[in-house]
Amino acid sequence: MKLFGWKSAGRGESRPVLSRVWGTRSVGEWPASYEAQVRAAYLGNAIAQRSVRLIADGLGEAPLRVSSPEIERLLRTRSGGQGLLATLAAHLLLHGNGYVQVSSDGAGEAVDLFALRPERVSVVADAGGWPVAYDYKVGDRTVRLAAEDPDGRVEIVHIKAFHPLDDHAGLGCLGAAAGAIAVHNAAAKWNAALLGNAARPSGALVYDAGDGAGLSAEQFARLKAEMEAGFSGAANAGRPMLLEGGLRWQALSLTPADMDFAGMRATAAREIAMAFGVPPMLLGLPGDATYANYREANRALWRLAILPLAGSILAGVTQGLKGWFPQAEASVDLDRLTALAEDRERLWAQVNAADFLSREEKRAMVGIGAGLVGGGAEEPGT
Repeated sequence: MKLFGWKSAGRGESRPVLSRVWGTRSVGEWPASYEAQVRAAYLGNAIAQRSVRLIADGLGEAPLRVSSPEIERLLRTRSGGQGLLATLAAHLLLHGNGYVQVSSDGAGEAVDLFALRPERVSVVADAGGWPVAYDYKVGDRTVRLAAEDPDGRVEIVHIKAFHPLDDHAGLGCLGAAAGAIAVHNAAAKWNAALLGNAARPSGALVYDAGDGAGLSAEQFARLKAEMEAGFSGAANAGRPMLLEGGLRWQALSLTPADMDFAGMRATAAREIAMAFGVPPMLLGLPGDATYANYREANRALWRLAILPLAGSILAGVTQGLKGWFPQAEASVDLDRLTALAEDRERLWAQVNAADFLSREEKRAMVGIGAGLVGGGAEEPGT
């Protein structure tokens, strides 16, 4: 459950007026708190974790075209031992918000970028609703971080995914994928339990003494203990059972609902991949006929998921760095991107064949911006 509270501050005052409060209740088996959702999805579900890592790792290793070596160095910062861009991508996918703290030295120069954990951050707005600071909470301690320094340069860069019901906080993919993740995790537990029961459907021991008498409490307890010790678990699969004293084994067959459980799990896995924008074929999920081959699916991943997210992150970070570096610009260098090599080759050929275009128009069409440096290919017509 997500609650977004709004309180009006007095004139000239600022206070935490917007905060994300994740409840601790669950709707059925769907985790409600952000921490519980992360544990169920990223820590406990292979499909969700791989989906996030495919996008985050791809973005983190993407070749960049930047305005200066200093911008390149800052964007390649390892935030807490992790790549800054990959960390921000994971934060946006899971939480919907990415916060970057700009660290400066004594001379007033930006020297480092650090990604803050988004679930620890709350927005502090003024009377008009504009963010003026951010509260960062660790345990019982809360630190207030100014949005800008005394010179008006941004110190906290906030990048957020679109949220239709909130002006300050973004919306991640966890909520939309929570139902499918719960089904997929439940199916995994069901399969593990089936394996623990000798990888076959459960059955019943029927006691028929002939005189209508039943087992005593002591006999029932001893029989149950012997069954659990000698016949349950994968190690005891196929072990023969010796029955005596009127006992007989009655096997129970799988119901149609049980037999459809595998299909339900595959459907849930596809829904998880869809929530994060990853083609199911890249995750090895069966029954995906959307793309003809792996190469087309990989191209779709970059076009539909990684590049839009990269554009949002790079635009947000470079806009925040404008006060420190007025010419700050950065974008993904499409000409060095292997996944889109065929698309770029076709574009370059078409542009190069257009004799009616000027040199500047050709540069603009292939995405070469003035002042940006990178390891791209030669310009059309050269």
